[in-house]
Amino acid sequence: MPPASPSTARAINDRLALRLLQQEGPLTAARLKQLTGLSRPSVADLVERLTAAGLITVVGESGEQRRGPNAKLYGIVADRAHLAALDVRTEGVAVVVSDLVGEVLAEASAPITGDSGTGSAVEQAVALVERAAKEAGVDRLHTVGIGAPGLIDPATGELRRSTSLPEWHRRLVAALQERLPQARVSVENETNLAALAEQRDGVAQDRDTFVLLWLGLGVGAAVVLDGTLRRGASGGTGEIGFLPVPGTTGLPSAHDCDGGFHSLVGAAAVAVLAGEYGVTAPVVAGEPHAAALVRAAVADPSFGDFLDALADRLVLGAAAVTSVLDPGCVVLAGEIGRAGGEALAARVQDRLGRMSPLPTEVRASTLGGGAVLRGALLTARDRAQEELFAPPAR
Repeated sequence: MPPASPSTARAINDRLALRLLQQEGPLTAARLKQLTGLSRPSVADLVERLTAAGLITVVGESGEQRRGPNAKLYGIVADRAHLAALDVRTEGVAVVVSDLVGEVLAEASAPITGDSGTGSAVEQAVALVERAAKEAGVDRLHTVGIGAPGLIDPATGELRRSTSLPEWHRRLVAALQERLPQARVSVENETNLAALAEQRDGVAQDRDTFVLLWLGLGVGAAVVLDGTLRRGASGGTGEIGFLPVPGTTGLPSAHDCDGGFHSLVGAAAVAVLAGEYGVTAPVVAGEPHAAALVRAAVADPSFGDFLDALADRLVLGAAAVTSVLDPGCVVLAGEIGRAGGEALAARVQDRLGRMSPLPTEVRASTLGGGAVLRGALLTARDRAQEELFAPPAR
């Protein structure tokens, strides 16, 4: 292979430096030299190029006693672009607006009731994004990332039509693109985004291969193999709510997951199970009541039998994915997974160890229901930086 041309080499070095500044935060030229392995003149050149391009700037000085040019800290120009992330649920939407390095500038959320018409629901969601951007002092959004339940068509990147999800979910992407014509709008399955967040900022940072079980109002799974999120031929990898399992009153159908794993561990089923064991808890706004019930059971040792019964249900899904994928790690995520914490994760791991010969660690999420919004923001940031940091067209 012929050596890279000078212009190509410069572009590669620039991308490397920007990636380091993204991952490590502000750095001195000396530290950039250490991390990149480039010569001092090469680092000086790339700093000059990136500064002239408006991508980096001096953001302070290092804590070293010696002052001067070598002590300058360079960082990414945070306000070069602004981003929005949405967590779209059946019952509402949450939004964050951030700068290019991911610093949150504004947050907002609003319920969207089931009796809202499609047009009204879409307008409420779009208005929420516009209101959050205004609160953040942002005139233009560069990239918008959306997390939503349902299947994402791998060919078009759009939500597939589903009888179990409100129509306004599908209409929202087009509406945002129309109202924000300069923004790049994309949508991803909520559970996949949760897995990305746990891998980057949560409990799976040391894992290249793992399965995330989302336990919220509904149930889903995300599969990460060798560092790559797997979506499947039709975008349906992880639709574990449809998994036929013992203990239900029937079988799921192509259009309804009742009778599948969802019937055992969805929020409604968990709440019923908690009632059978006498677990009570006050309702907490913004989360399934089942999460509050599980959290109350964890705090009271007398409700250990309820956690045991819940673990007996959860292990059915965990054992199925483990036997097929051998991920070595299962993350119990979503509001219920985080509420169960180590107490529930340990129970599931113990049962899984007795059901499967494949060694599998079970961990509790550290991000809970916020993982979807965090994953959507990370995705938006990655896409914006990929475009802005790209070498100029020749």
